[in-house]
Parts: sequence; structure tokens; C-alpha cells
Amino acid sequence: MATPPVAGAGMPAGAFGGQQAQAAREVNTASLCRIGQETVQDIVFRTMEIFQLLRNMQLPNGVTYHASTHQDRLGKLQEHLRQLSVLFRKLRLVYDKCNENCAGLDPVPAELIPYVEDDGSKHDDRSTNLARYATEERREVLEVNQKLKQKNQQLKQIMDQLRNLIWEINSMLAVRN
Repeated sequence: MATPPVAGAGMPAGAFGGQQAQAAREVNTASLCRIGQETVQDIVFRTMEIFQLLRNMQLPNGVTYHASTHQDRLGKLQEHLRQLSVLFRKLRLVYDKCNENCAGLDPVPAELIPYVEDDGSKHDDRSTNLARYATEERREVLEVNQKLKQKNQQLKQIMDQLRNLIWEINSMLAVRN
């Protein structure tokens, strides 16, 4: 384990402590995401414990009831709920800090971007064919989707025309009587 540099050994006094404090304040976004993931896992674990406690509690329907047992379980439940509240506040802080760190970044569209290697000799024909197939299939799906939208529009127009025609027929029948 490395020992911290001593003041007077080429560094001004307090320089190392300032760097450590600055590094502690500037946690990178990846670390924040890991902390957030661990916090979510803790939240899920605590929630499961709360449900386990609730499931093990008996309803006081004619069964002998011990006040001390009830108080113990109630205390445990309240402690778990308090810890859950703390974890949610921690998660909110991590979320806000991540959003603050990522505020200046351009959003990346949520589409899969195919990986293309620069070296032509390592190029795998199978992955290229799969990427080409996926691109073609996507294009076909978009075309079918566009055709379906057009057909739906035509059906809507026909339904409106039929509705108007039925309205006119009913009006004529009403006038005739």
C-alpha cells in the first residue's frame, strides 16, 4: 500500500488533501450509475423483507394475541420503512447528480447501432449478412406499417361516408313519416 506524500517532500502543504477532497466531490457518472444500481437492489431487498414481515403477521381474528410480539414486528416494520425512505432519497440524489452530469451531452437515439470493424480482414460475412437482413427486415416492416396506416385512413373515410349515408337515410325516413 502506498504511503501518502509528506508535505515538504516536493509538494506544498495541503496540496494532497485538496486533491483528495476534489476527487471525492467529483464522482464520475459510471460510479454514480453503479451506486444507483446498488441502491435499487437494496430497495428491492428491503421491500421483499417488508412483504415477508407482513406475510408472517397473523390477523387478530380470535387467536391469542401477544402485545410484545406485535410491538416487535411493528418496530421491525417501521425500521424497514424508514430505511426504505432513506434509500429512496439516496436514489433521488444519485438520479439528480447523474442528470446534472449528463446535461451537456447530446442524447443518443435508442436504436441499435451495428458494430463495424475497421479492419477488412476481420470482417465476418455472417454478421454482415445478419445486419443487412435486419436492416432489410426493418425497412419492410416500416413499409408495411405505412401501408397499414393508409388502409386505416381509407377505412375511416369509408366508415364516415357510411355513417353520413345512414344519417341521411334515417332523416329521409323520418321526414316521410
